[in-house]
Amino acid sequence: MKRILLGGGALTVLAVAVLISQAPRANADRANSPNPADELKIVAEAKNPWTNLQLNDAPDQFQFAVISDRTGGHRAKVYSRAVQQINLLQPTFVMSVGDLVEGYTQSREQATSDWDEFDRYTKQFRMPFFYVPGNHDLATNVLSDVWKERYGRQNYHFVYKNTLFLALNCEDMQGKQRILPQQQEEIKKALEANPGVRWTFLFVHEPIWTARDLEANGWLEVEKLLAGRKYTVFCGHLHRYQKYVRNGMNYYQLATTGGGSRMRGVEYGEFDQVAWVTVKKGAPVIANIVLDGVLPESLETIPSDEPGRPVRASPVPLHPATATVTFQGKPAPGATVLFFTTIEKPAPGKSKYKLAADGLTMADGKARLTTISSFDGIAAGEYIVAVIQTGGYRKPGELDKLNKFPAKYSSASQTPFKATVTADGKNEFHFEVTE
Repeated sequence: MKRILLGGGALTVLAVAVLISQAPRANADRANSPNPADELKIVAEAKNPWTNLQLNDAPDQFQFAVISDRTGGHRAKVYSRAVQQINLLQPTFVMSVGDLVEGYTQSREQATSDWDEFDRYTKQFRMPFFYVPGNHDLATNVLSDVWKERYGRQNYHFVYKNTLFLALNCEDMQGKQRILPQQQEEIKKALEANPGVRWTFLFVHEPIWTARDLEANGWLEVEKLLAGRKYTVFCGHLHRYQKYVRNGMNYYQLATTGGGSRMRGVEYGEFDQVAWVTVKKGAPVIANIVLDGVLPESLETIPSDEPGRPVRASPVPLHPATATVTFQGKPAPGATVLFFTTIEKPAPGKSKYKLAADGLTMADGKARLTTISSFDGIAAGEYIVAVIQTGGYRKPGELDKLNKFPAKYSSASQTPFKATVTADGKNEFHFEVTE
């Protein structure tokens, strides 16, 4: 019996020795750790109840969070709770993409009050928070002055763990979205000063890369400056999640962090979120965290006194309505159904068609219509109906090149589909798309 115990002990000692000698090779990023006490200590045997010992905690790895819009009729208690939820997640720091206060005011008193409220919650972060301006934040000269007095620069950059972060203002005082030549020069200098960073992140409020003339708005020059670099772009503004790929790089348009939203769910890209970014040796790993799923250990609701701004209400009653779309006799999931009204005297240069309600078809080809808030229906009346099949929710004219249906069905001026919504009917419509 003694021989067996001694033999087992000898085996264990050997296993420990093997582990210690191999640990630096198994986890190369930790090999030069200045503190050996930080290394993993565990007894390894011939067979072990784990997959490997390559710990996911390289010295140059870190996480940061990105919040999105909190305007357009922000909803009560969402952003303030998001601050505490992010504190639970413990990122290294928090970035933003603008539209932090309702803004759009000529009153200095109102502007100051809006920012005081926002900062009251924001100062509760247990890590740094980096501001980025949006159109709501800089819509007037008063708002621009208040920003400068409180936060100074509207464009800046910093480097952390060999990673470059660029915060850009794309709003000008004429209501246009562009990166001005002076900003382009600042970006150029920041890039030239940091030629060897492993990754570059850009934070801008609006997806200005979707504009028709990227040379005029300055984004084409920004992308030229970024050529040859590995980078990722984050924006907000449209209160709907969407991913773009340009020049082989990922561009993320985030949903909301308390901003006005119809909140129809992930299928529509309408949800409250933070983007969670893990910067690693290779490409960053992006996760979209739905705030509803971040709970404290008590599972209790996080207390908040944050008031909201009521969203607009419909001036007329809305009625539940559904629209089923089929293509060659089969249900067509992932099709956006668009109900338009006709404007008798549109403003010069404006369309005579106005979007009234829309919906996205599910697996059965059926969509529930929404006018203001989640699946609230549509007003009684006569409508022109367009449909576009891109596999996900789209707004009129958006990414039509992905449309799988004949083009005439996506145009309000050409579509053959019409619908009459009544106050006392079932309002169940069927639209058959053919080649």
